[in-house]
Amino acid sequence: MEGGVGYSMKKDQKNKIVEELREKFSRSKVVIVTDFKGLDVEKISDLRRKLRESEIEYKVVKNTLLVRASEGTDIAVIRGSFKGPSAVALSYNDPVASAKILTQYAAKEDKLKIKSGVLNGKALDWNAIKALSDLPSREVLLGQLLSAMNGVPVAFLRALNDIPVRFLNVLGAIARQKEAVG
Repeated sequence: MEGGVGYSMKKDQKNKIVEELREKFSRSKVVIVTDFKGLDVEKISDLRRKLRESEIEYKVVKNTLLVRASEGTDIAVIRGSFKGPSAVALSYNDPVASAKILTQYAAKEDKLKIKSGVLNGKALDWNAIKALSDLPSREVLLGQLLSAMNGVPVAFLRALNDIPVRFLNVLGAIARQKEAVG
């Protein structure tokens, strides 16, 4: 009997992990799968800290649990990547930040391998993740958008302001022409 209870608890714990992961997968804007084999605890902790500063979770999970958690989510398209040592980076806000941090870290730490990722239900390979990391961050894009939105009304108001001035110039030219003739 005791063996059955222990097995049941272990199975319950696994089911709980799967459900939590499935919920996180469904909320994530981007999920990136990495192989961390060969990284020591200090380096993994450093990577986790950098990711956490950008509100990105980094979880090391057994592949069987990752496969089960991916069922019924957008992440299922990359379940073939869940082989060997796997960790997932989950970004709920800025999809660019996780790609940027992981590619920069992998560039200086060759033991970290980026396997694949998912963005809006689309599978990402290494090249797509690298391209994503080259995009400006969410904050920069929002700033550019606000700048553009601010620039359009200002230019429009200048153009509208310019119309009466030009009209007055035309009327003045006509009046001067009439004075010169008459």
